[in-house]
Amino acid sequence: MVIGTKWRGLAALAAALALSTSSSAMAADLGGDCCADLEERIAELEATTARKGNRKVSLEIGGQVNEALMFWDDGVESNMYQVTNDDARTRFRFKGKAKINADWEAGYAIEVGIRTARSNRVNQNNDDAGEGPDLRDSYWFLKSKTYGGVSMGMQGTATDQITETNFSQTKDFSKLSDMEDHGLSMLLRNADTGALASGAGSSSLAFRNLLGGDGDQPGDGDRRSNVVKYETPEFAGFAAQVAWGEDDVWDVALRYAGEMHGVKIAAGIGYGESTDGSYVGIDCVGGLAAAGSDKKCNNFGGSIMAMHVDTGLYVGFGAGVKTDDLMDDNPTFAGVSPDDDQEFWSLQAGLERKFIALGKTTIYGEYYNYEGGSSGTQSVAAGTGLNPGGPAAQVWSTGLESYGFGIAQGIDAAAMVLYLSYRHTEADLDLRDLNAGVADGAIRSVDLEDLDVIMTGGIIRF
Repeated sequence: MVIGTKWRGLAALAAALALSTSSSAMAADLGGDCCADLEERIAELEATTARKGNRKVSLEIGGQVNEALMFWDDGVESNMYQVTNDDARTRFRFKGKAKINADWEAGYAIEVGIRTARSNRVNQNNDDAGEGPDLRDSYWFLKSKTYGGVSMGMQGTATDQITETNFSQTKDFSKLSDMEDHGLSMLLRNADTGALASGAGSSSLAFRNLLGGDGDQPGDGDRRSNVVKYETPEFAGFAAQVAWGEDDVWDVALRYAGEMHGVKIAAGIGYGESTDGSYVGIDCVGGLAAAGSDKKCNNFGGSIMAMHVDTGLYVGFGAGVKTDDLMDDNPTFAGVSPDDDQEFWSLQAGLERKFIALGKTTIYGEYYNYEGGSSGTQSVAAGTGLNPGGPAAQVWSTGLESYGFGIAQGIDAAAMVLYLSYRHTEADLDLRDLNAGVADGAIRSVDLEDLDVIMTGGIIRF
């Protein structure tokens, strides 16, 4: 009886081993069939996936697309273009960082803008102006939680966007400043004759040419600058920045972001100087037009936005001034004292709340006012659209006033904002005759047609 039990146990053990071996073989065969397809699919994914050069530094790809329809009416002609909205143009970016220790990290950013037809360069004669890519950022940084961060390369200066503080949805299509982005490359039109600004040299003046000569915003820095920049750690919502570069450009800024008593606040103020006449953002006429080092301009500007969190009511204000310190020394202005200041102020107020499940709705109104002094780099030839009967003249003073309103609807599920905006712009232009020499030239005003622009489109982020 004992022997029978023993043999029955051995037989059961042998059967179990045989079954296990058979199952393993079947599993191996099954695995071979299925894994071949899986490995092939993995290989396809690897071939189409962006990969980092190493495992130490992260890689993040992102960007946005911002395209719109732009309807314009210059008092004589009207039309509609499809444009890239340069308020926050289409772009893609690569950025990443690596942790060095508990306090320090290093990283980089590369950003390229993509434009089809630029909303700030199209005009009555060209509906495709400015198409193509442009480099926005290319820099590295070292950052410490304790000591702050330093960055080097093409990037925004310390005062970049200092007059544009805005955390509402309008920041992507209707900013507090940088008015040129909203169709202001439309050529000026003489209200008396209906003729467009045209002719040799700088006679083809656009609305943006009345803003600092080339659309530059007084008080604001620039993004396309090769600089070294330092930013302090944040303290109680405050952070300071300082930047230097571009032979020689420097600026400093102080920014704040926080919430007090149910009101969300963001603000910034900054000052900068330039002795480089070719620097984008602070364009100097200077003492001697041919001497790039004989220039000195300064910029001072700021902005603030406040929003009541519960109601969504908000208001934003921006202002800036640019002074050309050496303009009086320029031989072009011998015997006269031109106004060497350019200044602006702007206001935007509105309501931003989530009325529907899709996302926030923004309803707003805005006002902008600019006054500028003489520009020694702009002239208007005789016999042209803005100067049909007078002698050759230089731009002596300019002014621009704009008001508008609009609405935006966020679509949270698609990281998208749809918008519709309207702006009405009026401009002033004074010319100084050059026939009898600058000292004796008469100053006369040119009556200009107004400009109406409607922009409707959307921005989607990825």
